[in-house]
Amino acid sequence: MVAFLFWNINNKNLQKIIGRLVSVYKVDVLLLAECNNIDPTILLCELNQKEPDFFNVSTNRNYKRIQIFTRFSADFFSNDFAIENEKITIRNLKLPGRKEILLAVIHFLSKVRHGIESQTAIVRDYAELIRKNEEENGHSRTILVGDLNMNPFEPGMYMAQDLHGVMCQKIAKRGSRIVQNKPYPFFYNPMWNLFGDKTPGTPGTYFLDKSGISDNLFWHMYDQVLIRPDLIDEFIYEELKIITSVENESLLNDRGLPDKENLSDHLPIYFKLKLKMED
Repeated sequence: MVAFLFWNINNKNLQKIIGRLVSVYKVDVLLLAECNNIDPTILLCELNQKEPDFFNVSTNRNYKRIQIFTRFSADFFSNDFAIENEKITIRNLKLPGRKEILLAVIHFLSKVRHGIESQTAIVRDYAELIRKNEEENGHSRTILVGDLNMNPFEPGMYMAQDLHGVMCQKIAKRGSRIVQNKPYPFFYNPMWNLFGDKTPGTPGTYFLDKSGISDNLFWHMYDQVLIRPDLIDEFIYEELKIITSVENESLLNDRGLPDKENLSDHLPIYFKLKLKMED
């Protein structure tokens, strides 16, 4: 199995706690967003104190908002058809004897500067970029993970022309849906199952208490992982979690909210895949 952890660290220098998270949760692929202020070399030193010579950076140093660290050799992160800019990174992960997957890591536009309509329109380009990358690679074994800055129920997340994420595995396993004579592939979005206060952890990954009489959801599920149908059976659903503590240290403040003063305003998400052997 391959263990993944994603965290938007809010441009904080959180090397120590990241190292502990990676060690405690036996993370194989660490994905960070809003990490402009973190020195990859210093973080590597912290990671290597726990697992000597095990991690290396696999992203372009020109783009620091998204960073990937991994236990695997950088040789396993192919550059064939790779996409990378300030907002999205798409990498081919090919482990020995296992089927290749596409790993797309995103830090999407914030609602502070872009409304729902803008997000819905712009995410369409990202969805098309992912579909094009799948066509070039000849498969759609794709994971999309990151800070989407949208909730699972917002149009950019579920509309066919956009990310087309659905809450039901059975529907997602149909593969795609025809709209205006064009097929649009599904993503399965398991984060729906962690939304609300009847879940094992917090009701979401991000908390915002707005003033005034405008809409106020308080808890949001901005940090998400979406799975293409071809990977649903390899996704270990029971391992999906929003992380709220590491060892004896909480990632929450005394109000039970993300500790944005000392840590980050987002909580990390953790998941595992059991990748199939090659035929």
